[in-house]
Amino acid sequence: MALQNQPTVNYPSFKLVIVGDGGTGKTTFVKRHLTGEFEKKYEPTIGVEVHPLDFHTNCGPIRFYCWDTAGQEKFGGLRDGYYIHGQCAIIMFDVTARLTYKNVPTWHRDLCRHFFTESILVCENIPIVLCGNKVDVKNRQVKAKQVTFHRKKNLQYYEISAKSNYNFEKPFLYLARKIAGDPNLHFVESPALAPPEVQIDMAAQQLHEEELNKAAAQPLPDDDDDAFD
Repeated sequence: MALQNQPTVNYPSFKLVIVGDGGTGKTTFVKRHLTGEFEKKYEPTIGVEVHPLDFHTNCGPIRFYCWDTAGQEKFGGLRDGYYIHGQCAIIMFDVTARLTYKNVPTWHRDLCRHFFTESILVCENIPIVLCGNKVDVKNRQVKAKQVTFHRKKNLQYYEISAKSNYNFEKPFLYLARKIAGDPNLHFVESPALAPPEVQIDMAAQQLHEEELNKAAAQPLPDDDDDAFD
């Protein structure tokens, strides 16, 4: 799903829709990939930047056309054209801002509502990754154990840090495997990324990941909001 007048490629390519509140780091995340930064296209009538991101796998190259809202979500929602023919999605929130996590269910409903209009089964079949961004920031407001929405909706969840490149490739690898139907698909070379802008405290993040794993073994709360009481 390249935009009009944008060159296409002769290897598999997929439309990846990225949603989430403004300021969660969606654009920064996509722009870490150097190819996407230099080849971006903008379609103002839809209010979107499309970044073609290439990855090299053991099954050959693939491309994600990453549809980034470029701040347009601040102006009363996204246009239908942003979602149409989407084949996978990322929902992003900011672990330093509780409201961005509380709004995740709204973004998920928005995705499903638009995909549902195309096919009665498409929302169930489309792979969606939930990403908690900015885990490099020490003043974390959304603790790992409080992130439960992905378990309720059977989504994949990754903690990421766009500015440090932490876990950058994991959402893309998960989506590629789901789309290809091949759990053994893997990247044969690392994507070309801009140098890290910050350094992540890996010891602290390891504790967060352990907390996330422990939480996954606990019963789900009745309401995500209860986690913030």
